[in-house]
Order: sequence, then structure tokens, then C-alpha cells
Amino acid sequence: MILLTLNEQEEKVIDKIISAITDYIQFEPMQIAPASVLSLSGLEIRQSQRRVIQDGKEVNLTRLEYSTLVFLASNPGIVLTRSQIFEAVWNMDSDSCHSSVGNVICNLRKKIEPDSKNPTYIKTVLGVGYKFDG
Repeated sequence: MILLTLNEQEEKVIDKIISAITDYIQFEPMQIAPASVLSLSGLEIRQSQRRVIQDGKEVNLTRLEYSTLVFLASNPGIVLTRSQIFEAVWNMDSDSCHSSVGNVICNLRKKIEPDSKNPTYIKTVLGVGYKFDG
């Protein structure tokens, strides 16, 4: 699934393209489910608003921090390699991803963890990657 954010002019262009395509292809109507809220002990990720709330206070995250958090939190308990995180969040192949992912994880921990030196949410799996415990 690809999620695009468009301005009003871009949205009109896309609507015209879709209208032209539907003249040739018959589409099934699809119900779009509202974006979910991921609630984890003290941490709430409101995906429809792109907001993160920690103990009732909003946490300001960069695009990469937010996307990394959503990716990890959407796969709780699953160990994800740095390459998997990089490819999912950066949307590119992972040739030199290790320091980029590590830096984002470090910054994210400083912002959401009660104690960034002893993380509660984002755990390091030595030699493999990271997993989200919530």
C-alpha cells in the first residue's frame, strides 16, 4: 500500500487521471478504513493525524522518526533488521543503512523512552536489529 500526500492541484490532476482510466477499466468500489491508533503503555500513535502522544503530551518527531516508530510499532515483538527498517522507511535499497537507522533510533529513543539508556519500547537485538515491545 502506498500513501501519498497531495496538494489541491495535484489531487485534481490525479482525479482526472483516475476518471480517464475508469472509462476503460471497471473498478470495484472500495471502503477505506480509518487509519488506526496504536496504543501502547503510555504511548499513543494517531496515524490519521500523524501525531504521537506520550503520557498525554505531544511528541514532535521528524518524518523519519515517525515512520520508523510506526513501522516498528506495527510489528510488535518482531525483530527487524536495519536493512528492513531502512528499506521500509527510506524507500530505497539498504547499501549503507546501518548508521542512518541507528541515528534515527537513537533520536527516537531520546524523545519517547522514559529512560533512553534503558529503553522500554525499542529494544536492540544485538547483531540483528531492533524490535518493538509495548
